[in-house]
Amino acid sequence: MNHIDRTTCDRCINTLRFLAADEVETASSGHPGMPLGAAAMAFVLWHDFLRYDPDDPGWTGRDRFILSAGHASSLLYALLCCAGTGLSLDELRSFRQWGSRTPGHPERGLTPGVETTAGPLGQGFANGVGMGIAARMTAARLGSAGTRLFDHRIFAIVSDGDMMEGITNEAASIAGHLGLGNLIYLYDSNDITIEGSLSLTMSEDVALRFRGLGWGVEQVDGLDPDAVRGAVARACDDRERPSLVVCRTKIGYGSPKEGSSSCHGSPLGADALAATRARLGWPAEPRFWIPEDVREVWARRANLARQDRAAWNTTYDQWRKDHPDEAARWDALREPPSVESLIDSLVEAAGTKKAATRVISGKVLQRAAALVPCLVGGSADLAPSNMTFLDGLPAVSRERHDGRNIHFGIREHAMAAVVNGMAIHGPWRPYCGTFLVFSDYLRPSLRLAAMMGLPVTHVMTHDSFYVGEDGPTHQPVEHLWALRAIPRLRVFRPADGVEVGAAWAAALSSTHAAHVLALSRQALPPLARPEGFQPRDVLRGAYVISPEAGAQPDLTIVATGSEVSLALEAKDILVARDLSVRVVSMPCVEAFLEQDESYRLRVVPRDCPVVSIEAGITGPWRAVVGLGGLTIGLDDYGASAPPEVLQEKLGFTADQVAARISSWLAGRPAGE
Repeated sequence: MNHIDRTTCDRCINTLRFLAADEVETASSGHPGMPLGAAAMAFVLWHDFLRYDPDDPGWTGRDRFILSAGHASSLLYALLCCAGTGLSLDELRSFRQWGSRTPGHPERGLTPGVETTAGPLGQGFANGVGMGIAARMTAARLGSAGTRLFDHRIFAIVSDGDMMEGITNEAASIAGHLGLGNLIYLYDSNDITIEGSLSLTMSEDVALRFRGLGWGVEQVDGLDPDAVRGAVARACDDRERPSLVVCRTKIGYGSPKEGSSSCHGSPLGADALAATRARLGWPAEPRFWIPEDVREVWARRANLARQDRAAWNTTYDQWRKDHPDEAARWDALREPPSVESLIDSLVEAAGTKKAATRVISGKVLQRAAALVPCLVGGSADLAPSNMTFLDGLPAVSRERHDGRNIHFGIREHAMAAVVNGMAIHGPWRPYCGTFLVFSDYLRPSLRLAAMMGLPVTHVMTHDSFYVGEDGPTHQPVEHLWALRAIPRLRVFRPADGVEVGAAWAAALSSTHAAHVLALSRQALPPLARPEGFQPRDVLRGAYVISPEAGAQPDLTIVATGSEVSLALEAKDILVARDLSVRVVSMPCVEAFLEQDESYRLRVVPRDCPVVSIEAGITGPWRAVVGLGGLTIGLDDYGASAPPEVLQEKLGFTADQVAARISSWLAGRPAGE
């Protein structure tokens, strides 16, 4: 702990306050209130406790810091600037402007030192739980010496808004259950939200709630750096429970708007900012000022950080020499798998028997676990249905952190955010599972995974009305296209074992994209493919699975998942009526639409009618079939009945599909 006197400490805190306030005022946009109130706790955390290397913000041995209350991003940027991570004062002056590294909410990969994209409240909180799990799992595999090397903590600053979000309670429950003593969260308790006093909507005892969830809790004056310092030190000593330090603060501290919601999401204004400077003894000019004595404090802190990093490197190098087996295990965990190393083996593991794709996926997953040491995951209490349990391997628990199975409980939203945190932390390649219809519960976390380009895999089973008797509440209709609408997300809906194996290979070899595997409950047959087919063809998103007999098709049928075999059956009926029919399997629409035009036209030619078949909404299929094409699907909810009854009632038998296509073709104007 690098001690400084209280006067210097206060100057360092005020530097952060006014850098943040100047950012917001210059941009005429942002949230100055929380930075003014939370600067003391932030300074204490970064100056006295956080282990980091300003020259390498991605250093493996660092502590992680998360600003879950991403609306206070100006405070984080002030910290990063003062700490010497490479964020300049000019970039603070460009806060919230086009092309800057200081966006309105922190973005992973854009700004050095930003661990996760934060802003949607509760996300950072839950990401930190994932990081805590990942850290414990890593340390548990590397022996006692490795455990000391990877003993870092996950610190976060969270807000009243975070505490109100349901995802926070889900994630906190997981953390308490697993005894994640490497989590230390500072709660900026200022009792203000955008609409006004917190008492308008919340009157619970947060400290009592978290104690009930298994957290160690301490309550302090968050404006008193000495009180914060003592509470964080005590939290660091508790390695058996996650810790919440409730810091009572005042939003807009020192300003005429102190304690008011008016400084939550709006600049203070020139007059109020000037009054704040005067009240806290800060000069009116210059703006964006870091006093020389404050620079010296941070420079000394940076030198100590570099010394800590150098010592860690020495210990790490010696550990590798003394413990070659553990070092080899560490290297294996960090080795990214490639498509070439996976696809043939995973396709082989899928087998050739008729089976539900969720069952096939379970077989593929067992093989993948043997090939990819960093593969870990679990389900939202649905592992027996999702087939996501890794057989013969232990589960992560409070007592055991070297497991590869994770029981997330019925907490879909937190589950998705936790696997995001695990992927961010590394070296793990996490997956999670639920029913496709419940993707709505985790969509915000999945969207952020796509935004950050995290290599996480979501196994979503029971992908259509073939769920059957459970009824429309459990039968997804709009969900496939709702997921496809998320930019950068890859949604695979495989038709049989070959496509399941290839989809898993795509997901596990990706370094920049989140994947969804939408899998069937009902058994599907293995499909015949033309000569020259290679499993890698699946990765292009679509391919011709059944070519036309002649030189040119009269009709192209595009289908996904369970409807590919239906399309092939309908083709046989149409061919008997003297039509030349091509069937295209399109397991990943996004991947297909990204192919070059020549490939797309080779697979789905322009000069013949196109039909799509999928057990879900039809409108978005116009991007594939065109305005003149035929879309066969389900644009309303299903019903409770046996699957075979629903198939007939909803028009998904081969005879019904062939009849509908024939009628449509007969009604088309000549020449179309």
